[in-house]
Amino acid sequence: MAEASRIFHSTLFPTLSLQLSKPCYNSHVYPSLSLKKAPRPVQCSVSTSETKSTSSNATQEVPWGCDIDSLENAEALQKWLSDSGLPPQKMAIDKVAVGERGLVALKNVRKGEKLLFVPPSLFITADSEWSSPEAGQVLKQYSVPDWPLLATYLISEASAQKSSRWCNYISALPRQPYSLLYWTRAELDRYLEASQIRQRAIERVTDVIGTYNDLRLRIFSKYPDIFPEEVFNMETFRWSFGILFSRLVRLPSMDGKVALVPWADMLNHSCEVETFLDYDKSSQGVVFTTDRAYQPGEQVFISYGKKSNGELLLSYGFVPKEGTNPSDLVELPLSLKKSDRCYKEKLEALKKHGLSASQCYPIQITGWPLELMAYAYLAVSPPSMSKQFDEIAAAASNKSTIKKDLRYPDIEEKALQFILDSCESSISKQVALWIWM
Repeated sequence: MAEASRIFHSTLFPTLSLQLSKPCYNSHVYPSLSLKKAPRPVQCSVSTSETKSTSSNATQEVPWGCDIDSLENAEALQKWLSDSGLPPQKMAIDKVAVGERGLVALKNVRKGEKLLFVPPSLFITADSEWSSPEAGQVLKQYSVPDWPLLATYLISEASAQKSSRWCNYISALPRQPYSLLYWTRAELDRYLEASQIRQRAIERVTDVIGTYNDLRLRIFSKYPDIFPEEVFNMETFRWSFGILFSRLVRLPSMDGKVALVPWADMLNHSCEVETFLDYDKSSQGVVFTTDRAYQPGEQVFISYGKKSNGELLLSYGFVPKEGTNPSDLVELPLSLKKSDRCYKEKLEALKKHGLSASQCYPIQITGWPLELMAYAYLAVSPPSMSKQFDEIAAAASNKSTIKKDLRYPDIEEKALQFILDSCESSISKQVALWIWM
């Protein structure tokens, strides 16, 4: 699913070149998305070692899947899906400008038209039948949760090759997914030093390694004939979790069930569209409803959600072209000044509402949340406003059930200057990091 352009761009690092305009948080104005061919991404090595790495120590690729831009395997997948019950489609797999492969319209597609119709018999879920029934029985005996179960299932079916009904699907999957799971700790530290997703990326890599080690110790080592280490190892789990992170979908109309949906996962993301995949009970298949018209030969897009560039990189391994994602945001750190005569009183008010002297708030290209402005008001408020500290601190907390758009005209200019100064301070620190790198 996440085969959109992987642009190793400056958007990996938060930018704060934002206009300090009137807050308009939650605005959904979508700018035009350029569909020009993106540059090839910088390739990081694929070792998970925390030591310094080079491209020469790249780990061996898994023995299944294909090159990300391969159409031969994708065409075989398309034929197999048709033979397996996929209804005639108005789309086909092709090389595209945004993403190496994608689905393009074969005919005119109207706005508001339902496309896809992938039946449940072609879903991969935690309930799917195993080519190796013994492996499935063991994992269910140990009550393995859906995600690690599906990761193990993918490896098991891939190793079964042509004896698995999913052989054509797995052959069309990327041999090495674009994923932060393939970055070393040194690369995460270097390339995400100024990014707020760095810690989450480290935690994700650690969680995947920990999940594999747990399965290996509790299950695989006890059943080596069913789960041989040459098949079920850290590299194959890195691959399977990379596939799940980038392609697994949650279907709201099926009580939030997660599934891999072959064919549907060839759709790429666009910040211009809001349509998403879901199960349609009337047609009994996964569909999406177009929110724009398409001409024959045009690439058809869906939305992976209103996610920041960092979140898209974390899960799908790509970032949109700079300035095209209205959901992109940066976390702006704000802090009370200890030299403030009312520092203790303001800190007490903040603590009462679950806040501290230093807080981070999101800023989008469309504006900032009311909570950020409230914090700025509190930071610059004079002693004469001490009776209002509690009210302002409450408004600065996202835990507050009462959302008040507080306005204090007398100190509004100072509050905006406080935000601007915080932006400039954050930018100067990030520039220093970039120079150091």
